[in-house]
Amino acid sequence: MIEIQNVTKSYSGSRKAVNQLDLTIPDGKIFGFLGPNGAGKSTTIKMITGILPIDEGTITII
Repeated sequence: MIEIQNVTKSYSGSRKAVNQLDLTIPDGKIFGFLGPNGAGKSTTIKMITGILPIDEGTITII
């Protein structure tokens, strides 16, 4: 399971790439991550994998 709680990531001070994201992905589920350019998809994946630090909130992988 991946649990994302109140995650925020900002670039250049005030520009928020991800703002207070809450998301739970249960074990064994296939999940699609869709959205327009600049929506924060890549930033979120990079935070889940530990490539980028999280500014606020928590990400738990169980």
